[in-house]
Amino acid sequence: MKKLYGTVVPIVTPFDESGKIDVGSLKNLAEYIIESGLQCIYPCGTTGEMCLLSEDERKLVVETVVRQVNHRIPVFAQVGAMTEKETVELARHAVKTGCDGIGVVTPIYFQISDRGLVDFYVRVAQSVPSDFPVYLYGIPQNAVNDISFQVAQEVAARCPNIVGMKYSYPDMTRLQEFMLINQETFSVLVGPDHLFQAVVAAGGDGVVSGNAMVLAEHYREIWKALQAGEWDVARKIQRRTNVLNRILCEKNNISAYKVMLREKGILCFAAVRAPLENLSVEEERDLIERMRELDYTRVIG
Repeated sequence: MKKLYGTVVPIVTPFDESGKIDVGSLKNLAEYIIESGLQCIYPCGTTGEMCLLSEDERKLVVETVVRQVNHRIPVFAQVGAMTEKETVELARHAVKTGCDGIGVVTPIYFQISDRGLVDFYVRVAQSVPSDFPVYLYGIPQNAVNDISFQVAQEVAARCPNIVGMKYSYPDMTRLQEFMLINQETFSVLVGPDHLFQAVVAAGGDGVVSGNAMVLAEHYREIWKALQAGEWDVARKIQRRTNVLNRILCEKNNISAYKVMLREKGILCFAAVRAPLENLSVEEERDLIERMRELDYTRVIG
């Protein structure tokens, strides 16, 4: 079964002037990720405003990306939703559409026990073919529910297609615990970008990074350096991305990504969906100027 590695990009969902999915910009974005040399596209995640999209919109996004990518790099769709029924429907749709695998965020808002989380993940994993890769997705600061080592270990033992997880909380101890699952074959990727180099050095498989849409050159070179064992080079580039990422994430990071992607000519519009807030004209101008002042596309190493 396929596993994620390197830089996995949780792409934004572009909207047009009327607030509908901008299919043309979405195709441009998918093409840009491929041409940038990054390893995987991950639609309908947190960065893709998943909770603000209808089921039909999420299906349209996944279908568009899969067709555009056409097997050139893996596509793993994030299918976790407000209800288990919708999660299962989106998981089955991902299989039917031709995705290479799925990510499944924990149930959100309502607190679930560890037993409830295990049962949820087993049911979702068993709703798709036994050889279709499933990644757990933990982001407790947003979703309320967290994934413990014990939960991940049990679901991985019960469902062979649960092959790894994306963990978006900066806890290195827990990240390394996850790496012990299934005789240390469990795939672990980190969400917080500043831990990319550290997690890979500790035995992890990569990062799931929205910032990589704007800073693709840097993430490509970090991964290249890590693969070559050039730890000093990777560390230098990582530290530069940390500075740039801090600027991108100061206010609304999703809006900032869209502004910079519009600036690059990849998206037509930079709107996010309410109740998320767009950057003001002044904030957009300040963001672009500060990134340019730092010569943000220049990779050091």
